[in-house]
Amino acid sequence: MSAHNEEAPILIEDGLIGNGLMEGGSPDGRSPNGGSIVLEAGPDAAGQRLDQWLAGKLGPDMSRSRVQLLIRQGAVKVGGQPVNETKRKMAAGDRVSVDMPEPEPAEPQGENIALDVLYEDNELIVINKPPGLVVHPGAGNWTGTLVNALIHHCGDSLSGIGGVRRPGIVHRLDKETSGVMVVAKTDRAHKSLSEAFADHGLTGDLKRAYLALVWGIPMRPTGTVDEPLGRAVDRVRRAVVPEGRDDARHAVTHFTVIERFGEQQKQCATASLVECRLETGRTHQIRVHMAHIGHPVVGDPDYGQAFRTKANRLPEPLKGRVKAFPRQALHARLLEFRHPTTHLTMRFEAPVPRDMEELVDGFRKL
Repeated sequence: MSAHNEEAPILIEDGLIGNGLMEGGSPDGRSPNGGSIVLEAGPDAAGQRLDQWLAGKLGPDMSRSRVQLLIRQGAVKVGGQPVNETKRKMAAGDRVSVDMPEPEPAEPQGENIALDVLYEDNELIVINKPPGLVVHPGAGNWTGTLVNALIHHCGDSLSGIGGVRRPGIVHRLDKETSGVMVVAKTDRAHKSLSEAFADHGLTGDLKRAYLALVWGIPMRPTGTVDEPLGRAVDRVRRAVVPEGRDDARHAVTHFTVIERFGEQQKQCATASLVECRLETGRTHQIRVHMAHIGHPVVGDPDYGQAFRTKANRLPEPLKGRVKAFPRQALHARLLEFRHPTTHLTMRFEAPVPRDMEELVDGFRKL
């Protein structure tokens, strides 16, 4: 610490401790360029959740989700002791220190990350996204994303989305979901593709098909799940919710059973390879809908936990392979859309990645 920072702490209004307990602090007690800040809880804080109270003190530049991430990362201490429970109740007089990270660039930076490009022209680019690649920078993933890779790959061919040279993300795949994605390179393409995805192909040419390896065998070879989705109790995951709830969003998934596995082996767990076609595009839609009807995606860490023990009913080496599979077995197989300038229908398919293909092959041998 500098000599200045070793001076006695100065208590200022709202329970914020001044530069005496900060590295790299500013005169108002905030720490925009990294370092630590210390806050003292007043009487009104008693009974509040730690994440709520901190977000109120650090806002508006610090969102509650960002505060929750800092808590989970061990960057928050109460009374000098690290805490990682966001719901911890506050008490009057609690002293809370926060190790603030260095600020991230306002705009994503290009990074030399290999891409599997299926098609590219002046208006758009189509890629086969591998599992493990986050689409857009965000809390906990400010670098190493698809957007960073596209900025580097496309360079000056990005004419600008909203006046900024950046790729236009019109739809997303979860980090651990692989498959076909289209990204706009111009404002014109971004507007056209965004409208197509917002319409979900109901009046246009947009088609999306996914392959999912799911537990069990659906009773019917085809079906539709028409259930609204909203936030789950933990506020992180999604769940089927009552239609009238404030956060309920219309969601429809059509599925077709492509293959059935293990149905002749009565002592063995069964599974199915299912094609899912989206009529809407909600967060985690396929994963939540398939789990809702009792057929969660194999390997899904968020919505398939209750089915993990099913792997114990599989023979080796498939049993070990399923237990070791690190993600949900979900792949965006097909994407079809109308080109924003040529108006030609474009169709792209991506092969199932090797790890998922090997998993499916293992089930085929049951």
